Amino acid sequence: MPLSEQEQRLLEEMERNLYQNDADFVATVSGRRGKPNYTQIALGALLAIGGVGALVAGVITQLAVIGIVGFALMLAGVLIVITPGKGSATAEPAARPGAAPRSGGKPRRSGSFMDTINERWERRQDGDR
Repeated sequence: MPLSEQEQRLLEEMERNLYQNDADFVATVSGRRGKPNYTQIALGALLAIGGVGALVAGVITQLAVIGIVGFALMLAGVLIVITPGKGSATAEPAARPGAAPRSGGKPRRSGSFMDTINERWERRQDGDR
């Protein structure tokens, strides 16, 4: 079932507001990353493998300290692999294709996005009666 023109406009406006107001979320969701840092990946993988070895050694020797250290090494290795490096993420949010850059126009309101949507809904409901 296709959206009506009013619903399409509302959806586009919501997308624009999301891109403008929550750039960090958009950058995270878009999945755009730069080149992977292979040194960081290799170091993290080696730490994780060393952690597995230490964990197994801790179980074999029945020393909890060695197992705990092994688990910490595994966790650190995985975190190093999955966290983006300093140069891999873009500092500026990605511009949406077809979106006009924000220049001039209406000043930003101090209310939240949901407050704005609620106000518009109430205006529509009042106008339809």
